[in-house]
Amino acid sequence: MRPVLHEDVTSAARALLLVRADRRQALCKRFVAQADMAEAYVQQTGRLHADYGNGTLMAAARSYPLADEPTFDDLEYCHCVVTVLMALIDHGDDAA
Repeated sequence: MRPVLHEDVTSAARALLLVRADRRQALCKRFVAQADMAEAYVQQTGRLHADYGNGTLMAAARSYPLADEPTFDDLEYCHCVVTVLMALIDHGDDAA
């Protein structure tokens, strides 16, 4: 997966907002895996992955529907952001 920026996190969180809370963690892990797969594909072929783009978390998340971006006073959105951040921490721990 390419380096993660703010928009990567918010795009993933916006996609998570549209699914039930009990499915968010698994979907977020799927985004991370798809971003990893796309990055490997780009490195091997020099082309974008047809489904998951350029290897960013944002591109993987944006292959799903996104909610309009709320503000941080929306507690569900905050939970989604935390879910994304925890998935990134877990991904980093797995790589170490």
